Amino acid sequence: MIERPLYLNKIMPFVDTPFVKILTGVRRCGKSTILKMIQKKLKEEHHITGEQILSYRFDSMEYEDMTSKELYQELKTKILNTKKTYLFLDEIQEINGWEKVVNTLASDYDVDIYITGSNSRMMSSEISTYLTGRYVTFYIYTLSFDEYLTFKKSYSTIYNIKQEFNQYVRLGGFPATHLQEYSQDEVYTIVRDIYNSTIFSDIVRRNQVKKIDQLERVVKYTFNNVGNTFSAKSISNYLKSEQRKIDNETVYSYLEKLQKAYILHRCSRYDLQGKSILKTQEKFYLADISLRYAVLGYTIDSVASSLENIVYLELKRRGYDVCIGKYKDKEIDFVATKQNEKIYVQVTQEIKSEKTQKREYEQLLEIKDNYPKYVVLTDDFAGGNYQGIKTMHITDFLLSKEY
Repeated sequence: MIERPLYLNKIMPFVDTPFVKILTGVRRCGKSTILKMIQKKLKEEHHITGEQILSYRFDSMEYEDMTSKELYQELKTKILNTKKTYLFLDEIQEINGWEKVVNTLASDYDVDIYITGSNSRMMSSEISTYLTGRYVTFYIYTLSFDEYLTFKKSYSTIYNIKQEFNQYVRLGGFPATHLQEYSQDEVYTIVRDIYNSTIFSDIVRRNQVKKIDQLERVVKYTFNNVGNTFSAKSISNYLKSEQRKIDNETVYSYLEKLQKAYILHRCSRYDLQGKSILKTQEKFYLADISLRYAVLGYTIDSVASSLENIVYLELKRRGYDVCIGKYKDKEIDFVATKQNEKIYVQVTQEIKSEKTQKREYEQLLEIKDNYPKYVVLTDDFAGGNYQGIKTMHITDFLLSKEY
């Protein structure tokens, strides 16, 4: 079990506090393993005994027809009377009405509760009703480049960071695909399985979607346009051109369901002059870039948008709110804010001409504040400073501790 300190360091300070700890994120991003890591730390560092830990996984057949009342009875009879009990409830969203059970246990018993789930029913209004002010949420992402290197080192020797990054771009960061050496085809087979189970369990079955073919066409269009601004209208127009009729409302509904299953992240546009969120032409990024390649196949011309996707996820992992910046008629790839911090990031595959260089730097030079500004690229000779703008190779940016 390879530790993921990025999350453990955030979660462990909440041990023995009255807050319910909710871990959420796309399927197979590592939530269940992080629960096991927490249990291990509780035993080693907090001297909690095995009998104090109750652990359940609700996507098991064993609990398929369990009701919330049965769940409550099951847990109530096993909670200790003399010591605190630590409850680990994995994929709890499979039980209807789980929120009321968790709230009752947290109120009436000496328990410390950790739960996971892979769709946004975890974040439903029911939680707000029953657990207002009594829970903390930790969003778990697939492996960062730094974590990918840690996983890789457990079974292989790393000779060249930049070559490893090329692999990371191709293979993505689902933890299950980096526990041992897999071929590209094997990785995409694993990821396709994750994609299919998410689409059919979290979207089709849960929402009783009838037109699966229509949904899949919207998915493929979205995957193919990662990093491009588009609207529901542009998707419906595209499908109409293929003689597939679909209205804007249906497209919006599908995009929302993909977000709720954590397959897609919506990134809004922010007007830096008007200081307001723009309601049109947002972008979507994937929970992991391997999803795109597993579904559509790997192509060289998709690398530029994959780099953008990787940087977007890295900023989110580090706790930033991320928007696309609009300044006059120019676009800044990312404006990332965290409390009083702010950074601006332009991502480009390489600067081949003076014209490209001018475009990438000019956009940032027009912004007259003093927050850090970065141009991130894959050029081997990237580095240095241009009128206060930092130029970094993407691997240095992803591994940097300075932002």
